[in-house]
Amino acid sequence: MKLEWAEKFGIYLREEKNLSFLTVKSYLSDTKDFLQFLSSYKKNVNEVDYPLVRRYLAALQKKGLLRSTLARRVASLRSFFHYLHLKGKLTNFPLMSLRGPKLERRIPSFLEEDEVRRLLESAGRKNFFSLRDRAALELLYGTGMRVAELVDLDLENVDLREEIVKIKGKGNKERIVPLGRYALDALIHYLEEREGKIQQGAKALFINKSGTRLSDRAVRKRLDKYLELAGIYKSASPHTLRHSFATHLLNRGADLRSVQELLGHERISTTQVYAHVYPKRLKEVYQKAHPRA
Repeated sequence: MKLEWAEKFGIYLREEKNLSFLTVKSYLSDTKDFLQFLSSYKKNVNEVDYPLVRRYLAALQKKGLLRSTLARRVASLRSFFHYLHLKGKLTNFPLMSLRGPKLERRIPSFLEEDEVRRLLESAGRKNFFSLRDRAALELLYGTGMRVAELVDLDLENVDLREEIVKIKGKGNKERIVPLGRYALDALIHYLEEREGKIQQGAKALFINKSGTRLSDRAVRKRLDKYLELAGIYKSASPHTLRHSFATHLLNRGADLRSVQELLGHERISTTQVYAHVYPKRLKEVYQKAHPRA
């Protein structure tokens, strides 16, 4: 099977499955790697069977790949072979019974409420860049959005009058999340300064010094700077603010279903992991609500 089928698979993932850019990129990379493996064995996809795929995964395991990476490789291959089956290129689906390695569910890392406050205040409001960074960080924590969703925002996605932001999530699914007073205030100050900094017509909400869309990598670098300024010496990423958003909501009594909607999780089981972070909170709820607690 030529690599051109991998490219067609990529189009299918983007246009029919509506997967994110990063997911498509990962699946394509995994698929091309497997096709090269087949080539080394002088095999084509019609000759793939369960033992051959297990041999491939064993080779990856010897390279020291993480279990999570192996699980994604399995998902990539299952999707690719499912696609070929749909297109009539395969008469059977050889990976139907293939399962990835079982993953341990890790409790997400998060910042304490006081640490978040110190982090956000460390950005200050001295100039355009600090105003932009403060607004970006307030949005990440105030809405729980992913960093990819943040940098993808356009001006039209923010409604200051209604105090909401429209977020395009995974699979191009849109959700509407309210803006808290701190995020709203930070956005207003940033947008006032932004007006005079770029040419008219630029649609990206968060921009760099060239007036073009801010990258997720730049957001990560700015976050590292403010973590240091705030004296927070723990490993953290923009996603840590998303974890903190969910954890703090649940700790203050928000219900799981509402937090699921705010985060844009398809399955409530994904959101449920945050409920394990604060067993003390669960104990308080139990003692308050159960008749024989």
